[in-house]
Amino acid sequence: QVQLVESGGGLVQAGGSLRLSCAASGGTLSMYATWFRQAPGKEREFVAAISWPGSLTFYADSIKGRFTISRDNIKNTVYLQMNSLKPEDAAVYYCAAKYGSSRMREKEQYTYWGQGTQVTVSS
Repeated sequence: QVQLVESGGGLVQAGGSLRLSCAASGGTLSMYATWFRQAPGKEREFVAAISWPGSLTFYADSIKGRFTISRDNIKNTVYLQMNSLKPEDAAVYYCAAKYGSSRMREKEQYTYWGQGTQVTVSS
């Protein structure tokens, strides 16, 4: 059973950067890996996804050009580099994984989830 643990969240000023990590244990993360986020009172939304072993990436329009998803398959870890952060990026960020690419932007399709890491952006 694959377990996902996120880290790297914190408080940052608008315009700053953070790098989130999602480390997998209990198995190989040989799946599509995705970052979602959820702000208070809002639905959990798709942020970015990366294929296995990493040749394809997909982004939400709201973060395109500012965030980069990547993976280190030796370390069994997926990353989300977040630059030019805005107050509206503040949320709990979740890592998720699934086999196959179908409907990758839909949170209901995901089998494995991390516990989330909080990102706060001050204006």
